[in-house]
Amino acid sequence: MSEKKMRILLTNDDGILAPGILALHGALEGLGEIVTIAPKTVQSATSHGITYTEPLMVEDVEMKPGVHGQSVDGRPADCVKLALRSLWEERFGEGSRPDLTISGMNSGANIGINVIYSGTVAAAMESAFLGVPSIAVSLLMRNREKTHWSRAAQIARELIDRVLQRPLDAHEVVNINLPETESADRPMPEVKVVGMNSAPLEEDYEKRVSPYGQVYYWAAGTGLNFATTSPGSDVEAVLSGHASVTPLRYVLTDEARMQTWRDVFGSTA
Repeated sequence: MSEKKMRILLTNDDGILAPGILALHGALEGLGEIVTIAPKTVQSATSHGITYTEPLMVEDVEMKPGVHGQSVDGRPADCVKLALRSLWEERFGEGSRPDLTISGMNSGANIGINVIYSGTVAAAMESAFLGVPSIAVSLLMRNREKTHWSRAAQIARELIDRVLQRPLDAHEVVNINLPETESADRPMPEVKVVGMNSAPLEEDYEKRVSPYGQVYYWAAGTGLNFATTSPGSDVEAVLSGHASVTPLRYVLTDEARMQTWRDVFGSTA
């Protein structure tokens, strides 16, 4: 009897036709059956936003010759929620769900505080919250024009294969970030299993005036200028040319302070 083929939900936050998801789709060939359900348009930095007041329009999209996916006119978390609650069962039958969700490959590293802002990571988080383990994949890019997507996707595939050597729990999230990849012969980077850098970004807003005299502000900064970089963090690893692997969780309870607040309110639980 042949072994059951793994079914993988592939999504992102850069849009269904972004170079990162196209390259990763190709690199994942042979890992399982890839089903792409991703945002119709760029949804970078939308974090874990979801849509309630507008319809989620779904279209079949030819991503590249012979490869089709479904675009959702919504946010990354919308794509995963809709996929797991409706679209997957429509395709594979009642009660079916993916074995794994992969979100990416994002055009830009999701390290440090960017993990909180990231739509890529939010899609992975939503999947794990709903009981399907997930892997988020992002690529550091300082020069977009020089990025070698195919090689980066090959590196991502190797790291994904290594992650999957250990069965993932249903609610597990693994965040992978790759260093700059600007050539086809970019060697496999050393992997660092590290925590998330917790410093804020050093950023500013440029004040401008429109031709009609209206004042507006434009966010300025690279998204990689952190106030501090902790030794042994994802920021230090990736900016030093390594790949980072960080296990994440979506439960935000501050367990260390629970008893402090129980004492304040005289609560036993």
